[in-house]
Amino acid sequence: MTIPERVREHCAAVAASARHVSIDLEAATEIKPGLEPVLDPELHFLDGSREDVAAYMLVLDTINFGSGWFPTLRKPPGLSGYYTVARGLANRFRERGPWSPAELRAIDAAELAEVLGQDEPGELMGLYAESLRSLGAFLAGRSAIEVVDAVDGSAVRLAEVLAAGMPSFDDVGFWKRAQITANDLALAGVAAFDDLDDLTIFADNVVPHVLRVDGVLVYDGPLAAKIERGDLIAPGSANETEIRACAVHACVQIARELGVPERTLDTWLWDRGQEPRYKALPRHRTRTVYY
Repeated sequence: MTIPERVREHCAAVAASARHVSIDLEAATEIKPGLEPVLDPELHFLDGSREDVAAYMLVLDTINFGSGWFPTLRKPPGLSGYYTVARGLANRFRERGPWSPAELRAIDAAELAEVLGQDEPGELMGLYAESLRSLGAFLAGRSAIEVVDAVDGSAVRLAEVLAAGMPSFDDVGFWKRAQITANDLALAGVAAFDDLDDLTIFADNVVPHVLRVDGVLVYDGPLAAKIERGDLIAPGSANETEIRACAVHACVQIARELGVPERTLDTWLWDRGQEPRYKALPRHRTRTVYY
C-alpha cells in the first residue's frame, strides 16, 4: 500500500472506534469552495532558480512543525507562526542563497534563532536545528532538485523517500510533512507530479480546528475542556490521534462529495482557519515534530 492509502485506512479505523471525537457530516454542507492552492510569493522564496527554490521548499518543510510552541514564538505583527518561519527562511535565501548539505549538517539553534528573528535559541530552535542536520545527512552529496527528479514524477514516491530517510518525516499513520512537501514543491513550480491528487489532507491542528468550529468534528466534554483551558494534548495520545484521524477521515468523504482532491480541500480549510472567527477560539496544541 502507498502512504496515502495507508493514511486513509489508518484514519478510517481510528474514526470507527473513536471515543473522544465524532464526525457530523451533515454540518459539512457549510463548507464552500475556496481559492486555488497557491504559495505567497512575498512570504516564500519563489523567485530564484529551480534548484534554489527546491532547496528552500525542502528546508522549509523540514522545519514545518512546531505549532505547539507557536504561542512562545516571537512573530512579526500580522504573521502566524508558520509564516514567521517561511518569511525568515525566504529572506535568508534571498540574501545568502541556500545552505549546502555540509552547512546543514553543522547548523545550530543559535543560527536558526537569528535567521527566524528570535531573541534566543529555545527548545523549538533546537528541534529545528536537529531536523536540518538530519536533512543535511539525508542529502549527503545530492541537491534538493536531484532528490525531486529521482522520483520520476511521483509525489507519493517522494513522500515515501522522505519518510524513510528522515525520522521527523516518518509520522506513521498520517505522514503529514512527507506529503505536504511534495504538494509544496508542485505549488512552487519546481516539480510536476502525475499522482499529486492521490495525497490526503495534511493532518495538523488547523484543519481539525476549522472542522470543529464548523460543527463537523465534535469533541467530548473532557477533551473540549482541555482545549479551552489551553492544556497541551500529548503527542500520540488517544485524544490527539482521534482529532487528526477523524479530520482526515471526514475530509476523505467531504472531498468526494465536493468532487475535489483532498489536498485542495485541505487548502480551503487551512485558509479558512486564518480568519478572525477561527483564530479567536483555542485550537488543540501538541508539541511534536510532526506538525
